[in-house]
Amino acid sequence: MTTPSIDAHVRLDIHPTHPSAVTAVLTGSQAHIPHVGLEAADWTVVAENTLVLVRIDHEEPYWAEKAAQHLADDGVSVEITPRLREAIAEEWTWADYPMPWCTRSEIREVSDAAQKIYDDIRHGQLLIHAHAEDGRTTVAVGTYLGSGESVYLHGQDHLRQVADTFDSPAQALVAFEKVHGAAMRPGPAPMTDTERAAAQARAPLVVPLADAGPSRPQRETVPAYAADAGDHDALLEAFFDAHGDWEKWRTWSDETTHAIHESQTLRIERVHEAHPRETAWTVAAYETPVSERMWVLTATGATPGPVMQALLDHLADGDGWDTAVGAPVDEEIVAAATKPLSEAGWKHTVDGRWIGWTSPTKDAGVQFDAFAAQHPNQTLATWTVWAGPGPDRPTWTLAASPHTPTALLAELSETLAHGTGTRHPQTAGRDRAAALGTTPPAMPPVTANPATSRSR
Repeated sequence: MTTPSIDAHVRLDIHPTHPSAVTAVLTGSQAHIPHVGLEAADWTVVAENTLVLVRIDHEEPYWAEKAAQHLADDGVSVEITPRLREAIAEEWTWADYPMPWCTRSEIREVSDAAQKIYDDIRHGQLLIHAHAEDGRTTVAVGTYLGSGESVYLHGQDHLRQVADTFDSPAQALVAFEKVHGAAMRPGPAPMTDTERAAAQARAPLVVPLADAGPSRPQRETVPAYAADAGDHDALLEAFFDAHGDWEKWRTWSDETTHAIHESQTLRIERVHEAHPRETAWTVAAYETPVSERMWVLTATGATPGPVMQALLDHLADGDGWDTAVGAPVDEEIVAAATKPLSEAGWKHTVDGRWIGWTSPTKDAGVQFDAFAAQHPNQTLATWTVWAGPGPDRPTWTLAASPHTPTALLAELSETLAHGTGTRHPQTAGRDRAAALGTTPPAMPPVTANPATSRSR
């Protein structure tokens, strides 16, 4: 049966001041139809024909996509803005999650159950009689007004759960007082920071979003390694415009662009639609146009714009391309490549074959693999640059082979140690996750022959 078309359009976007929340702007003569459906799904009206989805588990993009599917199935026209699509596709996990054995879908189930408890309390369906502080978390006891069932709640925000049930409020309060008598306080606990932010996001908007335009939170200045990736394609186009000794070559499809120096001995491959945590850039140098490569460097799609800019600037200078392929990577080379990090106070560690330098805030680092350095025929990376929650959960990585020029590595180290960039404020309490293990990434093969077609 064909779904009837409804004269309504819903535009879903990120909230202008609360990055994890999602707004819906409704237009059309039958806008009241999706309006009712969204309200029933606990979207809050914040302006005329404007609703917002706010959750304490920060899963709004996921549930907004579900809402979009339901609306489309009902015959409503739905638009999802590019930045919301990016948020929907983003993979992340809670920092220091207390149940690390849970899969991503299981974590979402736990947080959705906590969201339902929060909504029941907020809507007055679950009356909280008392609360107490239990170590680092909050516990409470309350009764569902509809069923009369009393519950013992443990945890807060996205970790709140029903730990026990009782037949009556009296039984629940007696049991609660027996365990938490000294710390017991009447009524619900004070709002957490997350609950307070959610309440602010549900506040009425003075100007409807349809008129306000795509306002975004003010960008913040951060170290270069923590900056946004920005537009990598624009960086590459600016590189071509500024350096006539580099030529653009295209493959048979539009997915990849090659930048080849006029000497034919240095080449850059840019994969345009690569996943943020997959290889999007490959730089390779050759002794002659037809020889095997001397060194190779790769960077993932989420590599910050300032880091990529520093890399391209160094390649454009033409300084330090050549390297002594037969020479060993000794302590002097390693020290020269990482000197800016040492001078900036990055922590130096040695763990077997691994030598590392970690930023003072522990959110970025450089790792040198002494084993890979002495086995250049292997596919393991000798140098790995990372930033994010940890080396095993990086937001982005850059990997380089044994004979990558010391001057290039030192330039990248200087950018990591002293460079700055900007990014949009991130939602507190969560971090990006990457499907990368502790083993350094393998170096991809790079063909010695240029692509068969070109464009300027």
